[in-house]
Amino acid sequence: MHERYRVKTEWKASYPDPIALKQGEEIWLTDKSDHWDGHLWIWAKNQFGKQGWIPDTLVSQAAGKHYANAAFSAMELTCAVGDELLAINETHGWTLCAARNGSEGWVPTRNLEPI
Repeated sequence: MHERYRVKTEWKASYPDPIALKQGEEIWLTDKSDHWDGHLWIWAKNQFGKQGWIPDTLVSQAAGKHYANAAFSAMELTCAVGDELLAINETHGWTLCAARNGSEGWVPTRNLEPI
């Protein structure tokens, strides 16, 4: 992907230590869900007890258990208006970005504009 964006609306990370998953890791789902810009997010817990929002498409089911079908970290990136970011990936209304200082995290796509 690697497009460049400028932040048009600041964003502050919601969670200091969010859920992170490895591909194939078992996850536990709750009944909690949310729609973000037309996309479904579900609340999940990993084997270490960390909880957080994950995209619904990240979940696979086998033998009555749920698994992450890809690695995922819900780490968000705090950014200010005017910051320039490099897009790494995009899903469910969010863009995974890298800042000039090397930090990475998710930013709502609606907060960004292409450069």
